[in-house]
Formats: sequence, structure tokens, C-alpha cells
Amino acid sequence: MALSLSYFLPKLAVCLMILIILCIARTDSEHSCDDNESRLKYTLNESSHCRSVTDSDKHLIGSLEDWSFANSLLLDTFPIDKEKKNYVREVKDAIFSVVLPTPLQTPVKLVAVAHPVLEDILDLHPNVTKSEYFLAFVSGNTILADSTPLSHRYGGHQFGDWANQLGDGRAHLLGEYVNRKGERWELQLKGSGLTPYSRRGDGKAVLRSSVREFLCSEAMFYLGIPTSRAVSLVVSNDPVWRDQFYDGHPKIERAAVVLRLARSWFRIGSLEILAHKKETSLLRKVTDFVIEQYFPTIDPTDKNKYLALFSEIISQTADLIARWMAVGFAHGVMNTDNFSLLSITIDYGPFGFLDKYVPSFIPNTSDDEGRYSYQNQPDIGIFNMNQLRAALWSLMDREQKRQSEVVLRGYVDIYKRRFMELFRAKLGLFGLSEQDEYIVALLLKIMEDTKADFTMTFRQMADLNLRDIENDDIADELWALKDLHAHEQWQEWSQRYADRIHENGDEDTDQHRRDRMNAVNPRYILRNWMAESAIRKAEKDDFSEVRTLLQILQNPFEKQEIAEISGYAGTPPDWAKKIRVSCSS
Repeated sequence: MALSLSYFLPKLAVCLMILIILCIARTDSEHSCDDNESRLKYTLNESSHCRSVTDSDKHLIGSLEDWSFANSLLLDTFPIDKEKKNYVREVKDAIFSVVLPTPLQTPVKLVAVAHPVLEDILDLHPNVTKSEYFLAFVSGNTILADSTPLSHRYGGHQFGDWANQLGDGRAHLLGEYVNRKGERWELQLKGSGLTPYSRRGDGKAVLRSSVREFLCSEAMFYLGIPTSRAVSLVVSNDPVWRDQFYDGHPKIERAAVVLRLARSWFRIGSLEILAHKKETSLLRKVTDFVIEQYFPTIDPTDKNKYLALFSEIISQTADLIARWMAVGFAHGVMNTDNFSLLSITIDYGPFGFLDKYVPSFIPNTSDDEGRYSYQNQPDIGIFNMNQLRAALWSLMDREQKRQSEVVLRGYVDIYKRRFMELFRAKLGLFGLSEQDEYIVALLLKIMEDTKADFTMTFRQMADLNLRDIENDDIADELWALKDLHAHEQWQEWSQRYADRIHENGDEDTDQHRRDRMNAVNPRYILRNWMAESAIRKAEKDDFSEVRTLLQILQNPFEKQEIAEISGYAGTPPDWAKKIRVSCSS
């Protein structure tokens, strides 16, 4: 049945047609792309839903019908899986499979939209979100005429072991958009249905995990951490069975879809699968593409370009993980299939931000051995970089292989240097001093011993002027610092810190130091209890806290009245200790 809908049809006819569509929608995982295409490609006239674009908005596109994807570099460059039927299989000699999203069977609700992404990246006017066409687009219930949805084939090491073919098991790359600034972005739906890479999964994502991914993608960006972005989150009443804690107690949850963006979704596993399958020509093709498109400082004609690429990724990954550590973020699933070749944070699953400073914090209850604890992240970075090195091995000559080992060893120094730069900034210190490492290490030890709140310790440190520090005067409202103040080594540390501040020089005022600290130490992070509170409301169709959190997390360094009333900068509630997050989503 061809789906050609128009808003000029009588409303009753439209409703009847939609009911017919929902009744005949198939869940067969082996439907062909041609079958899906007849169901999914349609156009809606949304003129009645969007206000006219004003002079100040002329750079934004007022109708989704006037917005389009660019010609796909991915389709133009890489071989596509020849099999068109959508069923789970091992794919060979291809980078992508063409597969359409699976339409949701029940009415879709728009939970939230990240308007800065919508406007600044996608060039779309806010009124576009009011149309049914937009809702159908971001949920995967329709695809645009110029879109060829793809799912990406990749492999990876999961919890240290090679897992063979993995791939986009519930994600569809809709296309590539080039915005008014000349930036190319890849738009991808997550939770949009079965693909050839779904393995034993159902291709769906549930609301709780989708809320977390949507919010954290944006939160990380505003914290200054390289990350994928998220533009929208929708939910339906489609039932999804999940055993959240793998304890034999599955329950029905609601299906949700996130529309997310990245400059590229290529990851270490994109190269690993090709190396393991000895598809060397494809491995070279993908690696050359990555260099030419995303690493402009590397000469694509240089015989050492693969070594140069490895060196760049080493440096950028060390920087990324140091940034995670500086805000108390633990990714939770640092498998190589979740590690971007562009060194951005992707695939938000059982992540967590530190409340109390417990370095052994494991955000993922599925991680029985604590492999991906907060404190282990720098070491896992080395492991993942070594897997990248192995994937590039066949592209290097003997000398380049030898040099790659030297480059890998350099990761530790790069990470350590970046870590210290970030923590000096968190403490408002200028320049370098021999005692800096001791000052940082001692503070972290005191924080660990007292289980002080990680975020608010550094934030409240900026509330102390130099005289307060020298006189050991801690105001009662600085609750995070009160824990540290009782430690036997606190006075030693505060004296060393005061002496170090004096080394900043006379040109640096105390107020300047405090302003700098407030500019890098967030007041608000996406704590698990905050996300959980928003999720519980969203499950009841109250999306207010999701939207409030999104707004607050877009300004994490600025004190906000609604955030203070909500207790987002206060001590976490007691029930937060019972929150568990797993890989199940």
C-alpha cells in the first residue's frame, strides 16, 4: 500500500488511513527494502504548522520539506552489502548495509528537542518541530526522499575479548547534512529497529536509556568534552521486553528513539573487523577516507600517513579521557566498538558521573570485574589504542610498525600532561611548579579518604578567597569542603595550596582566580539520581524534568534558580545510593 498522505484530505480520512497503516505494519525482520520503501517514503504538507520565517530567522529553514541531505560521501566511496533483505547474517566485503527503520506501531510523542542542535547544526527553525512530518522523521516512521538509510558493519573487543562482527544493531544512519557553515554531519537514529547486525537483539531502545543518552550527549558538549550530539527524543507505547539487571526478571518497557549526530560514526571496530577478516583493500580505503575527511593536518600522499593517523588518535584519545577524569565521568562500556576514530564520546550506555570521590566507582552493574571503573579508564585507553595499532598493522612497513610502538608508549606522557593541565585549571593555578603534582595528588587522596563530593569540592573551592584558605575558614554552607576540613592532612594541603596561589603572581587577583575556577568547574552535572528522577516522570508521560534538565545542563557553570530549588547542586538524596545502571537498554 503506497503511503501518500496530504493534509488537504479530510481529517477523518487521514485518521482512517493511519489506522490502516498501523494495522498492516509488519514486524517480520526479513522484509525487503522495497517493501519498506513503499510504506515509509511519503511527504506531508506542514505549512499549517509552521509560522512564517521572520527577517531575523532567514538563515533557518522553516519547513522540513525545504531541508535535504547532501550527496552521500559514504555511498559514493564504499561498497554496500549486496543482500537487500533485512535478516541477521555475517556481512563480508562491505562497510554498510542498506536497511530501513522499523516503524513504531503506536502513536509517537515528542519528549524533548535540543534547539541549539536543531538551529545551529541542522539550520532548522524551531517551528518545524510542531509538524507531524518532523515527528515521523525523527522517529523513523518515514524517511526523506533523498535518504538511503544505512547500518554500519564493525567489530570490536568487548570487555577485553574479540567479539567478531557487531555493527549497528539498532541504529540507522539516515544521511549526511552539510549546514550553512560548511560542516558535514551524519544523522543517525538509535532504537529504530532490526538490522543485519542485530544478532539476538530486537533493534529497539527503551525510554530510560534513551533519556540518559539524549541528556548526556548535550551535557558533555556544554562541559567542553568532545561528543556526539542529540537533536530529539521520542517515545511510543510499543512494548519492549528487557531484563534490566539480567536477573531473570524481564519486564515490558516503552520503545524510544533518539536522533543523534556526529561528524563521523567510524570507530576502532570499523577497522578491526576489516583487519580480522583480512579485507585489506577495504581497510586501506576506510583509513584513507578517515585521513582525508577528518585529519586535514595529515598529508594523504605521505608514506607515513598511517603512522601519523595513529599518533593523532593517540593524542586525541589521551586528551578525551583526561577530560572525562576532570569532570568525574565514567563511560561504563569502553569497548573498542564504542571508541570513535575521531576521539569523541559516543554510545552512552551505563555511564555515570561521580557523586562521592570513589576512584573504584563502576557505573555499569554488568561489569562484574570493574574493568571499566572510573580509575581504570586511562589504562583502558592504552588497551584500545593497542587494538587500533593491531588493526593498522597490515598497512605499515617494518619501520612504521616499530615506530608505532614508540608512539603507543607516548600515550602515558600525553595523558599525564593533559590531566595536570586540567587539574591546575580546576584549582586556578597558573604556570608550572614542581609541587603541582603533589598538591593535586594529596587533594585527591583527602577526597578519597573522606568520600567528598567530586563536583562540588572543586566548585566550592572557588568560594574560598585566599584569606579564607590561609585562615582555614570554611563557611557552613560549603558542605562539600566540610568533609575535607576534618581530615588530618587538610591543613598541610591548604597551606601548600595558599603558597602555590601566591606563585600565580601579583598580576593575578584572587577574584580572577575564582572566576577562572568557576568557568571550568561545573555546578551541575547529570548525576544518576537526576536522570532517574526525570525518567520516572517520563514513564508517566511527564516530560517536564527531561526538558528542565536539558536547559540547565546547557549552562552547567552558571548558578540557576530552578536548579537550586531542585537540589541539583546539593547533596544527593539517600535513595540515589540504590540506583543501578546496566548494559540492558
